[in-house]
Amino acid sequence: MAPTTTAKTDKSKTEKKEKLHHPSSRKAGQLARHALRKGKLGNLHTKRHAKQNSMVDFYSFFYHACPEQGVLSLEELHHIVRDVWLTRFDEELETERAARRKGRPKSVKELKLEENKLREMEIYRTGMEVIDLTHPATVELFRRWDQKEVAFIQLLRFIRICSTDPTLVVVSRPGKHQSIVAAAQKEEADAMDVNEGTG
Repeated sequence: MAPTTTAKTDKSKTEKKEKLHHPSSRKAGQLARHALRKGKLGNLHTKRHAKQNSMVDFYSFFYHACPEQGVLSLEELHHIVRDVWLTRFDEELETERAARRKGRPKSVKELKLEENKLREMEIYRTGMEVIDLTHPATVELFRRWDQKEVAFIQLLRFIRICSTDPTLVVVSRPGKHQSIVAAAQKEEADAMDVNEGTG
């Protein structure tokens, strides 16, 4: 009669034994470098994904602030940034402050919220780059955004506004889409016609 094999012996034959390498060997060095590279790439992917999500949140806010008809005035754009965007965490911050007992240190969440608010207020004071919602061609194109693809946003026109001088507007990125480029060329041609007519 032939000997019967047990499941245990079959399993041990099919499993591959992990090969051990001398810590100073070339192969051990290769494996260590491979693991380090894999870890770095994973971290970069995570950071890039987090940054992209925060950018989508930022642009989505302005997408919802965009009027259904027409464009915003510069004053309305400042109002949205100053009174809506910068104050979006105020309620949560007040809740954290109210929850803290007297004499206790600030929670990590409260510190992060305060730090985030101060950083954003400083950015707005020195010059905040936003999508130009005062420009008709940009607003028309922005309304077609699917609220997912960040690369689409790079086609739009951006301006820099600041709280120190609300009337100052600097075009930081002129926009790459054909409709925006054509609108800019038309504006330049109209401005040149007006200058020639007055001169």
